[in-house]
Amino acid sequence: MLCCQCECDQYTDKEEVVLWMNTVGPYHNRQETYKYFSLPFCVGTKKTISHYHETLGEALQGVELEFSGLDIKFKDEVMQTTYCEIELDKAKRDAFVYAIKNHYWYQMYIDDLPIWGIVGEADENGEDHYLWTYKKLEIGFNGNRIVDVNLTSEGKVKLVPNTRIAMSYSVKWKKSDVKFEDRFDKYLDPSFFQHRIHWFSIFNSFMMVIFLVGLVSMILMRTLRKDYARYSKEEEMDDMDRDLGDEYGWKQVHGDVFRPSSHPMIFSSLIGSGCQIFSVSFIVIVVAMVEDLYTERGSMLSTAIFVYAATSPVNGYFGGSLYAKQGGRRWIKQMFIGAFLIPAMVCGTAFFINFIAMYYHASRAIPFGTMVAVCCICLFVILPLNLVGTILGRNLSGQPNFPCRVNAVPRPIPEKKWFMEPAVIVCLGGILPFGSIFIEMYFIFTSFWAYKIYYVYGFMMLVLVILCIVTVCVTIVCTYFLLNAEDYRWQWTSFLSAASTAVYVYMYSFYYYFFKTKMYGLFQTSFYFGYMAVFSTSLGIMCGAVGYVGTSAFVRKIYTNVKID
Repeated sequence: MLCCQCECDQYTDKEEVVLWMNTVGPYHNRQETYKYFSLPFCVGTKKTISHYHETLGEALQGVELEFSGLDIKFKDEVMQTTYCEIELDKAKRDAFVYAIKNHYWYQMYIDDLPIWGIVGEADENGEDHYLWTYKKLEIGFNGNRIVDVNLTSEGKVKLVPNTRIAMSYSVKWKKSDVKFEDRFDKYLDPSFFQHRIHWFSIFNSFMMVIFLVGLVSMILMRTLRKDYARYSKEEEMDDMDRDLGDEYGWKQVHGDVFRPSSHPMIFSSLIGSGCQIFSVSFIVIVVAMVEDLYTERGSMLSTAIFVYAATSPVNGYFGGSLYAKQGGRRWIKQMFIGAFLIPAMVCGTAFFINFIAMYYHASRAIPFGTMVAVCCICLFVILPLNLVGTILGRNLSGQPNFPCRVNAVPRPIPEKKWFMEPAVIVCLGGILPFGSIFIEMYFIFTSFWAYKIYYVYGFMMLVLVILCIVTVCVTIVCTYFLLNAEDYRWQWTSFLSAASTAVYVYMYSFYYYFFKTKMYGLFQTSFYFGYMAVFSTSLGIMCGAVGYVGTSAFVRKIYTNVKID
């Protein structure tokens, strides 16, 4: 039994280099992957090395490393050598033919560097099918480290039942000038991610921000100044003149504007969860900008899970303080809802897709041990930290210090034009935030659903900042119009008008699926739409929380500056 390769990435001459076989699957369905040896490939003569999932991210992403059995030693060249033979009966031939018809690719790893190869190909008529039998490996080294790996597939052999097919390999070593830190650069695609369209979209969104901020500032400053002047003039009138005067506008709802929202428990939980998602997004993007997370398998997912668990007090603090301000009594129930809202949504979707993955025998089926680990993180890390945050939030900022008293009896809401109705405002509110991010959505989707490595996290940070500014501007304008129509139901309206961005993102995902990909099959389709729903909902909750926090500050500010009888 051989030892598992160390992670130091430094070798001595003739030291063993392990070739790991990962997964195989259809080219167009990136997430539909199976164990490499689920196809009837044969194994090399060397003994097996058992691989354990090094990280939670690897286990969740379906990484299934199995030892190839090929004898490779550092700087030791191997001429073409047969390492095993496949006894091709009818069942094995049918399995290979199915794989070739569906454009199956496989992935391997040498020293954490990924290598891709195609299983075989069909002739022009699609009648005869051929298997690539010769793996020609060319490995680049710089000093005592591996910096480059290339695979050439040769040896095309026709698949005929009841024959023996010899599988062979060769290894050539070449000196390389590539530095060890830069060895992943060949997998990046600067021509795609740093295309002029990408720069133009960022510039376009930035100009939209300047325009929106300018517009909001100008309209609100001028309008609010007029409102303040009108309300001051009314203050100077005597009671008779004031009764005869035509009173209207946002001042009229001062006794109801800070009334608790309907369903305060779920509302507070959504705001807390949204603040946490924003914190996670910000921290993970900063970490990804500093560290090249794409160089390690599953590291992005592992980082996101760790940061999500660590930022649980943020959720508790914002959710708990808001619930206390709204006069909520059942704070423990609110804390449980806030803590498990996002994990329940993600785990529920994952378990549903897991059943399909198990039916397909796909490598994406999450192992039972990993499920237990995730549940333990929720119960023993996220929940206690959420409790700490909730207690701090209730005690430090849970007092309802509103600038206006809340009337005992709710004021009736007058009739208004159809486009001032909350439902219409909610539907229209998400258009501009979506417009500021939809080009970036294309690049993010392509990196996740196609074979691209996303590495331009500086762009992503800019887009996150732009999205937040646009969302706050839009929700402030929407809320001002709503209050001016003497409708004080601004809390849910501000949250939902920003959160409606998620609906547009999910609609865009349908367009992307049908026009930008060639995905097919139940597993890939359910995986795509299931996780796109999770992504869109999380984005919506984050935007809603950002919109509400910005709008809340605006509402508090305008009612602080006006004299109330």
